[in-house]
Amino acid sequence: MVFVGDEIHIPYGERTPQQIKGLALGICDFLVRQNAKLIIMACNMSSAVALSVSRELFPEVPIIGVIEAGVRALTQASSCGPIGVLATTGTVRTGAYSDTIHRFIPDAVVYEQACPLFVPLVEAGKWDSTKAEEAVREYVAPLIEKGCRTFVLGCTHYPYLADTIRKVAEVEITLVDPSEETALEASNILQEIGKLNPQHIEPIHNYFTSADTHRFAALGGSFLGRDICGVEQIIWGKDLRIIEWQEKTAEETTKSAR
Repeated sequence: MVFVGDEIHIPYGERTPQQIKGLALGICDFLVRQNAKLIIMACNMSSAVALSVSRELFPEVPIIGVIEAGVRALTQASSCGPIGVLATTGTVRTGAYSDTIHRFIPDAVVYEQACPLFVPLVEAGKWDSTKAEEAVREYVAPLIEKGCRTFVLGCTHYPYLADTIRKVAEVEITLVDPSEETALEASNILQEIGKLNPQHIEPIHNYFTSADTHRFAALGGSFLGRDICGVEQIIWGKDLRIIEWQEKTAEETTKSAR
C-alpha cells in the first residue's frame, strides 16, 4: 500500500475546487506511476470535485472516492429523523453529500455543517482536548437541536473526534464513518478484477509526505497506534505535478501540467 499525505497543502477543505482538482489529479498521477492497481481518493473534498475527472484522465486504474461509500453505509445505519453531515467548508459548499444522500434517500432531510476547526485540531494531535470539545459543541449542538441523531463524519480526520462528539451530544447518536465501506468497496473491486492479494501475503506499507517526514511519522504513528518507519518526502514540482484540467465543451477537454 502506497499512502500519500499532502500535508503541505492541508486543510484541503478550505481551498478552491480548482486547486483541489489540480492537487488530487497530481497525486493520482504519482500513484499511477507507482503502478497502483487501484486508487482510493481518501479525501471527501477531492472526492467531491476531482473523482470524475480523475477517472477520465486515468481510465486504466479503478479510482474510488469516499462520499458514495459513506452514503451507502448511511442507508444501513440511518434511523428516522434528519441527517447531520459534518464536513469541511469546501465539501459543504459543493453540496456533494446532500446530492448523493438524496439519490439514495430521496425524502431525507439533510443538514450539512462546516467544521473548519476540526482538521487543524486533529493534525495537532488535540482531538481529546478542551478546545476540541468547544469546537464540537459549536458545530454539533445546533444539529442536535434540529433533531439530528445520525451523523456522517464527512472528513477522514473526523473519526478521531468521535468520542468527543458522542460526549457533547448528550443523547444517543449514530456516527457513520465512510472509511469502512470504502475499504470494503476496494476489496470487492480487487477481487472482481483478480488483483486481490492472498491473505497469507504480508502487506508492505510505503508512506510519502509533501512536508516534514519526522512530523508525519510521529503524527501517523499516533493515529495508527504503532511506529511508522521509512517515510519519504516528495516535492511538488519535482516528484509531483499539479495537473490543470479545463473543460472546454462536453466533447473536448484540455489538460496540462506544471
